[in-house]
Amino acid sequence: MSGRLAGKVAVVTGSGNGIGQGCALMFAREGATVVGADLDVAGSEETVALAAAEGLIMDSVHPCDLTDPAQVEALMSRTVERHGGLHILLNAAAWIAFEFIEDMDYEAHWKRTIVGELDIVFLACKAAWPHLKASGGGSIINFSSANAYEALQASGALAHCATKGGVLAMTRQLAMEGGPHNIRANTICPALIVTSATKPRLDNEPGFREIVTAKMMLPRLGTPEDIAYCATFLASDESSWVTASDYKVDGGATSW
Repeated sequence: MSGRLAGKVAVVTGSGNGIGQGCALMFAREGATVVGADLDVAGSEETVALAAAEGLIMDSVHPCDLTDPAQVEALMSRTVERHGGLHILLNAAAWIAFEFIEDMDYEAHWKRTIVGELDIVFLACKAAWPHLKASGGGSIINFSSANAYEALQASGALAHCATKGGVLAMTRQLAMEGGPHNIRANTICPALIVTSATKPRLDNEPGFREIVTAKMMLPRLGTPEDIAYCATFLASDESSWVTASDYKVDGGATSW
């Protein structure tokens, strides 16, 4: 790798698996000091071990409940105290209930998804904000979804569609508020990515893989690395004039 993130400190939430893990490892390969955060202890330790196997050093806070404001504030403060600043925040952590409206319980499904996909992003951005300002600015990378633009066929994604639309709109506003402080805010909009969370359904639910891939112009599903390449650009100085943008990394799925 080319050291595109050398000298930068990055907090990556959801670093214990999937997209968060892929981004954390790529950021570290590109020279960033990476602090991962996840509720999943085993997954977090796996990410640290994968980094070590490549000769990389990665800090990690786990378990970390990213829906608890006090724990999120402590994560950001600890990062700055240990590593001298904060330049990149990537919010990949999420909790989702996939239920159709007839089966969706307000407390157990709807409200938990709002907290697990929307509140969790707000809390991290709010806690990171003063540290990004103090560091002279930086990059916030949030995750919307193809489902902010289109319905997810054959899946109860009502709450997920709502939260990802919310993240998209919230990030535009963050970009406006951050402009005077050189804080950039952008979203990445993935289609379905093969992770430990999605693979069981892709492998075991008849017809689901075919429904998902039918929308894609490129004949394969995405990987965490596909998303990490885009995230690295948005985290780097190469994107210093990019803010309030949404990058669709979806194999063309939302362009039909």
